[in-house]
Amino acid sequence: MKRLDGKRTVITQVDAFMGEELVSMFEKEGAEVIADTRDLRAPQAAQELIDEAGQVDVLVVNLAAAQPRTSVVDTDDDTFISMYEAMVYPLHRLVRAVLPQMMERRRGKIVVMGSASALKGMPNYSAYGSARGAQLSYVQDVGTEVAPFNIQVNALAQTFVQNETYFPESYQRTEDFKERIKGAPIGRLAHGWESAAMALFLAGDESDFFVGQVFPFTGGWVTR
Repeated sequence: MKRLDGKRTVITQVDAFMGEELVSMFEKEGAEVIADTRDLRAPQAAQELIDEAGQVDVLVVNLAAAQPRTSVVDTDDDTFISMYEAMVYPLHRLVRAVLPQMMERRRGKIVVMGSASALKGMPNYSAYGSARGAQLSYVQDVGTEVAPFNIQVNALAQTFVQNETYFPESYQRTEDFKERIKGAPIGRLAHGWESAAMALFLAGDESDFFVGQVFPFTGGWVTR
């Protein structure tokens, strides 16, 4: 028997960030995957996705946005707000849309693919890092709220993971990347499947005792 046999699983923005690896891993483990590519910034998009999906046993929130590397004083309102419109509001709308059915069944898993940039201060990342931080705080609060309904909400906070959105092959050849990777004690990028395997664990029955947890997945860059 496979680990997610028959579990209807919604994975968002499968054309970005960890989407491709997540779909591959979850399908191999028997999940019935709804692989979605829509733009979730529109206020009604999340509810429409969940309505179309019907029963959702597992929701994997995979959201991505380009990282503006600007100083605090050079980060205008539009840039700051855009990070929240791409990664924070869609998260809340997705969770709000799927929770009623999970609460009725008293069973469900929500896994958020987050970023370790929220766990360690970095210059020129205030817009992106704070939005990623909001995701993680949201997971902690919602996770404790819905735990009595036997719903587990958890997050990966990752960096130094191979993916075409943040660590494409072209970037890996740059001096900037070669300098950055020195900060990871493991000395390499994680393979995408390694991150997907952690998400799979959080989506499966083995993780039932984890509530509102944020798991650093960083090769030692963050160790708390």
